[in-house]
Amino acid sequence: MRTARVFRLSMAHPGDLSELDRLIADGTVRGADVVAIIGKTEGNGGVNDFTRGYFTQTLMLLLSKYLNKPAEQLIREIPCVLSGGTEGVMSPHYSVFCISEAEPAPEAGPSLAIGTAFSDPVPAEDIGRRAHVDSVADAVRTAIANAGIERLEDVHFVQVKCPCVTVARAAAAIAAGKTPLTNDPNRSMAYARAAGAFGVAVALDELAPSAFTDASLLSDFSIQSPRASISSGVEVESNEVVVLGNSPRWMGALRISHRPMADALDIGAVVDVLADLGIAAKPQVSPTDAARIATVLVKCEPDRRGRIRGNRHTMLDDTDINAQRHIRGAVAGLVAGVIGDGRIFVSGGAEHQGPDGGGLIAVIASQKEGLA
Repeated sequence: MRTARVFRLSMAHPGDLSELDRLIADGTVRGADVVAIIGKTEGNGGVNDFTRGYFTQTLMLLLSKYLNKPAEQLIREIPCVLSGGTEGVMSPHYSVFCISEAEPAPEAGPSLAIGTAFSDPVPAEDIGRRAHVDSVADAVRTAIANAGIERLEDVHFVQVKCPCVTVARAAAAIAAGKTPLTNDPNRSMAYARAAGAFGVAVALDELAPSAFTDASLLSDFSIQSPRASISSGVEVESNEVVVLGNSPRWMGALRISHRPMADALDIGAVVDVLADLGIAAKPQVSPTDAARIATVLVKCEPDRRGRIRGNRHTMLDDTDINAQRHIRGAVAGLVAGVIGDGRIFVSGGAEHQGPDGGGLIAVIASQKEGLA
């Protein structure tokens, strides 16, 4: 049977992989067991956030040293999903997802299951359109099969990193006689996230392929996937997918649970997802229980209606600070205050990923005290 392990590691700068290097060097982690990375870097989270590419390049060079494979090959085999922007109390960190084989135990499963997949490169003219949705859906199905998760309801979190249209990619497509949906890189990132959310919804049978058109993306916000977490960036050309769920075909101490967040003040969802895993917040998680938490994954979005629980917010009107930076800092403070740890993955840009102004929270924790 397969066993999943998750290591949440801090970084001193966007290229700092010293903690992972140490774990591999001392035998705690085998380089071959590393199957995915999800992390937060301290860049701006925008189109020109080069901290994500810097981290990815450093990671692949490190793993190349231990696996004797070219970094150029590993970058197509190991999803490295990074969200830029560690506003407020968020601490730059990365979670390393590992899979190893183990002899079946009598008490095995259901335990954390991990599946990964890559799509083919997505042409610039397809980004934000149905072809992009279909590409994500196919990759998610492949990742679910890779995880050995048999029931779609056992999938708790689907992380997708989608490519976006840069000015150069748009120009190349136009020169080839193709028409990108937009040549605005920031708008392209939003369309890419929307396509990713639709693709996850289709793969999880939350959305019928006939129930939407291209015009539905970033328009019909009644369409959403409460288990999707989508990022977009210039550092990828394909859709990179990481599926996390629970399966009786896996063994180990870890399990995952998720809850939708109704809005940016939904502290109840944070408390409830912890309770699902036997962790109490009164009002903050105890240091003993905090040690059980392997990683925390959150998506959030400024409410487009300009109000939170009836009161006006100004995130969308601030020309000094991007709205996504506002919401990441706000939600990170709320979640970290409950968890008692700033090493939480809080990603903005939650279009179609839960209710308007909300998002989701997923937590992976040990089922038994002290094993995380």
